[in-house]
Amino acid sequence: MNLKKTLVAAMGAAILAAPLVAAPVLSSTAEAAGEQFFPLIIYRTGPYAVGGIPLANGYGDYLKLLNARDGGINGVKIKFEECETQYSTKVGVECYEKLKGKGDVGPTVFNPNSTGITYAIIPKASVDKVPVHSMGYGRTAAGDGRVFPWAFTFPTSYWSQAAAFINYIGEREGGKNNLKGKKIAFIYHNSGYGKEPLPTFNKLAKKYGYDFKALAVDHPGQEQKAAWLQVRRYKPDYVFLTGWGVMNQVAIKEAAAIRFPMDHFIGNWWSGAEPDVLPAGKTAIGYIAATFNQPGAGTQAHADIVKHVYGGDAAAAKKGQIGQVLYNRGIINAIYDTEAVRTAMGKYGNKAMSGEQVRWGLENLNLTEARLGELGVKGFMGPISVSCKDHEGGGKVMFQQWSGTEWKIVKGWTDTMQDVIRPMIEEAAAAYAKENKITPRAC
Repeated sequence: MNLKKTLVAAMGAAILAAPLVAAPVLSSTAEAAGEQFFPLIIYRTGPYAVGGIPLANGYGDYLKLLNARDGGINGVKIKFEECETQYSTKVGVECYEKLKGKGDVGPTVFNPNSTGITYAIIPKASVDKVPVHSMGYGRTAAGDGRVFPWAFTFPTSYWSQAAAFINYIGEREGGKNNLKGKKIAFIYHNSGYGKEPLPTFNKLAKKYGYDFKALAVDHPGQEQKAAWLQVRRYKPDYVFLTGWGVMNQVAIKEAAAIRFPMDHFIGNWWSGAEPDVLPAGKTAIGYIAATFNQPGAGTQAHADIVKHVYGGDAAAAKKGQIGQVLYNRGIINAIYDTEAVRTAMGKYGNKAMSGEQVRWGLENLNLTEARLGELGVKGFMGPISVSCKDHEGGGKVMFQQWSGTEWKIVKGWTDTMQDVIRPMIEEAAAAYAKENKITPRAC
């Protein structure tokens, strides 16, 4: 090894060993390592912008934080570019094609922020060798990394969420055996996204004997009166909502209009944010939603974003939606992806990581409580371990309730019946492999 290579290696090792809070100075050698490019497929306009904006803000602000506070990831600067989709699958694919060739060593990871877009780009990404991270959405079968080596769903999936819902209401009824004869209505967005939990609900209905009625609502979800008329006639014990954007706030208003008890109305994790409940005013009090993160802006990471990204301007940070449910989810998404890059650097060195190298980092991601503490988010999100075989990461789910002014956790980590869900994932993945003539890899 020549002197120049020795010096570069030594500097990289020093940066990796430095505390997270340190802000390494970018030298010419660090710059020579290239920039880590993050393509951001987002939607700040259209009927789903109310959810897309805070997601994009949280993700982007965390990347900005790492650049401003730490000089990037282990001294490698982060570069990112947004591409607007308006939640359109067709436009999302166009964004993928536009961004897949960018970056010093190509894109880091794609977050489609849409189940439809996820379905469309998984086959493309597998050819292009770029990982796709659909955090808690997308094709649930992608939780089997043997069949889907380039797709990741962690920290959980729609199937695990549906199982957690059944477990949660079972506990409230004094045991899941008491669900026999109970009526559950499912209001869902009439799309691949909305239909995704159906296999779990149908399977568990056979297991526990509850009556199940699925009611579709067409895009964008503003017209729901027909569905809620059926709810009123059906008289369910519980209603589960899988909506997005304007559909959620309309659903909560419709539930209030028929005087359905809000504490028996439970949304999925994309149906439980501030824009979903605030338009309904006091009538939304008691509404419950699944989640996989704590609400609020009380972590050190949030304080650092206010300081380094917003220049200490708390009002500007609040305007940027810091601390809101979906903003927080954007932060979590960014933490997962940047820590996967950092994990990959531990093997490949402190330089811009390619898609293949990031995939290795994703499959070897191990966020312990200790590491979450170092990141300033201990207690904000759960620890997670991903593997070659398990791209879902265990499927952890909590439940939060709207008080009228804020979200509060009412049920901590809830059993997601992995003894039922994991075989379903593997069965679905095997069927996909057979249909697409894929030979599953050994893990």
